[in-house]
Amino acid sequence: MDNTLESYLIVLGTILLVIVIKRLVSKYLAKILYNMVGKAGKKVARQSFLDLVLQPLDTFLVVQISIIALDRLKFPKLLDIAIYHLTIRQLIDSLAAGTLIVVFIWLCVRVIDFIAMILEEKANLTKDQADNQLIIFFKDFFKVILVIIGILLVLRFSFNKNIGNLLTGLSIVGAAIALATRESMENLIASFIIFFDKPFITGDQVKVNGFTGTIEKIGLRSTRIRTLDKTYISVPNKQMVDTIIDNISLRTQRKVEIRLEIGLGASASQLKQLSPAIRNILQKPEIEKSFVYLMDTGKSAHIVAVDYFTTISQSIETFNLFRETINLEIIELLESLQIELAAASTDIVVKQNS
Repeated sequence: MDNTLESYLIVLGTILLVIVIKRLVSKYLAKILYNMVGKAGKKVARQSFLDLVLQPLDTFLVVQISIIALDRLKFPKLLDIAIYHLTIRQLIDSLAAGTLIVVFIWLCVRVIDFIAMILEEKANLTKDQADNQLIIFFKDFFKVILVIIGILLVLRFSFNKNIGNLLTGLSIVGAAIALATRESMENLIASFIIFFDKPFITGDQVKVNGFTGTIEKIGLRSTRIRTLDKTYISVPNKQMVDTIIDNISLRTQRKVEIRLEIGLGASASQLKQLSPAIRNILQKPEIEKSFVYLMDTGKSAHIVAVDYFTTISQSIETFNLFRETINLEIIELLESLQIELAAASTDIVVKQNS
């Protein structure tokens, strides 16, 4: 095979040695890398960083050293054959270069995950949840950029393609693709508008297109919402920007409207007592403003309007419990004043024609 046995043994020994000591070398290199990128986030455990980078770093070292060691051997003439103008040596060189690039990009992606972890730790210290979603967004964005760079490097070093000419051709193709995928580009641009304009952030409860739910993730193409029915829907970002959105979480108050239909049997003196008594019930710290008045009267009932604004705006469960308490107090008041609601009792009169 055009090489001495000593050369084969040296190459094999080198590869076996790097396989044996790869974890020690990887930990040492990971420690250096941690000191470079981990100074800003000392609160992040070193073990978390090691769990992310040790495996790709091990693979990168083995592949790199193996390529360097195998390069010291002469390629056997016996194997130097061509298949469709491509020699086996060129094929092996292309596979080696492509593997090395893929493993290196894998390592870079893991480093980005660690940097994002550091930034998330800092973002968790603030009340604004927009920072957390922004970190997730740009983490995914830079991963996509790294993958594109990796593909270009593979084309350059594995297939010997001129990247400059390729980018020129891709720019023309990209323009055509952009026209064909206009909606996807609009959604991508809309995602940037959402992040910088901040009409809503992760964790907000919104109402859009007839659906009410909580924002769980803002992606590059769509926004994921967990509805009140616990279903999981995806709304294109373009619609989230163009559609009128009711951000329920940003409400400063919640309005409650009650229409009491009082029976016609209630006297004027009872109605005069009713309104001040309800106003007295609404004198609570959670209620900022209230209105109670006799709204209308007619053939079937007297209508008493009760409107109030409560400061309980964040938790729908707390708001519903508070609203239930007010309703029960009003019912108890009606019982104490002996006021019946309309249709509380029904008299049926049967007349027989003579």
